[in-house]
Amino acid sequence: MSFSIYNTLTRKKEILKPIKEGFVGIYTCGPTVYNHLHIGNWRAYVFSDLLRRSLEYDGYQVSQIMNITDIDDKTIRDSQKEGKSLKDFTSYYTEQFFKDRDLLNIKPATEYTKASEHIKPILILVKKLIDQGFAYKAQDGSIYFDISRYPLYGKLSKIKTKGLKENADNRMKTDEYTKDDINDFALWKAWTKEDGPNFWIPEEILGEKIDIGKGRPGWHIECSAMSMDKLGNNFDIHTGGVDLIFPHHENEIAQSVCATAENFANYFMHNEHLLVDGKKMSKSVGNFYTLSDLINKGIKPTAFRFWLYTSSYMTKINFTEEAVLASQTALEKLENYFEDLGQDLGEINLTYQNKFKKYLADNLNSPKAIALIWQLIKDKNISNQDKKVTLLDFDKVLGFNLGQNKTETPKEIMDLAEERQQARISKDWAKSDILRQKIKELGFEIKDIDDGYKIKKID
Repeated sequence: MSFSIYNTLTRKKEILKPIKEGFVGIYTCGPTVYNHLHIGNWRAYVFSDLLRRSLEYDGYQVSQIMNITDIDDKTIRDSQKEGKSLKDFTSYYTEQFFKDRDLLNIKPATEYTKASEHIKPILILVKKLIDQGFAYKAQDGSIYFDISRYPLYGKLSKIKTKGLKENADNRMKTDEYTKDDINDFALWKAWTKEDGPNFWIPEEILGEKIDIGKGRPGWHIECSAMSMDKLGNNFDIHTGGVDLIFPHHENEIAQSVCATAENFANYFMHNEHLLVDGKKMSKSVGNFYTLSDLINKGIKPTAFRFWLYTSSYMTKINFTEEAVLASQTALEKLENYFEDLGQDLGEINLTYQNKFKKYLADNLNSPKAIALIWQLIKDKNISNQDKKVTLLDFDKVLGFNLGQNKTETPKEIMDLAEERQQARISKDWAKSDILRQKIKELGFEIKDIDDGYKIKKID
């Protein structure tokens, strides 16, 4: 079965043809660790996790590299505001990222790469671009990429570059700029007093005399250097949110292709925006949510994951509490049904498994994959044992942790349940009813089944 994905480079769905048979290299643009991530950020990582799990489910070996941006304008600015070293500041938010990642049951990347630990390969790449005439030193001492030297600039974003001046005067030293700004961008930023102690000396790192002064890398060059260092000059898939198409991914392509004369990533995959109450997230509007905010509202991280799957990753989605709580109800229904299937496992139903694989291989069609779960559950021609093992098979991709989210039942409740069971065996129905009510008042529900009983916490 072929695996199809939508390639932003060509604006069409294509059959995945890996560079190396049976192996897929993925570079996922990771977090800038200066604050807690918002739920729009997490959509990108749930999407990349679904991609990786789907490919592995389809039989591919996957190497997923994710960067940690711990050097940029924001990390330097905010670390100084808090009076902390850049390393201490970014280490804290990196750990918070990993904790939230685990709550969402996102598989750890094959390797995480920090910009601060890749200064040498970054400088080697900058020097290469200078030597080949694709970059130049400006009056402020910074090194800029000359986009007029790359005729294909704009191939990813489809942005028009007509009228650009060679060695444009209106360079942009900041990492981020609007969709209408098309300018030479900084590869290496010369030190300023605002940077404080956050700088590197190229001659010391490279061990040779070089006309690059002390400073720090630009954002775009960090990702090019780290992806090529771990996956090679040409790799399979680059992922990220649509907000990264321009300028970040466009700039990555330009500098990487010019430096190596090879193709960069063969496929670019981008997830769409997540809106909140129909608007872009903003702290000033009061619709800015982190994962902790959801948990405080009683929303489970896996329910947020479930809700994301109800739409294509390419569809703009609107977060409302009502919508996600509805997904939480659906997930809890699935979890309860899964528990009611009993302990025994049968054989994976190949008809359903093939359909599941087909949907995932069709550009990660998660809505159809979710719908298939309910079809399986309602299918009276399949035994409980086969349903259970098939659902477990699906969960390798969906990541809901079926059967692993049970609340530990307190000893007091277990003792009451055992006492009630003895009352039922003795046909003391009045005592059985009293104990059932007492268990309910303590926040648990007991359900009688053929071989005993089941206890569930009342939400």
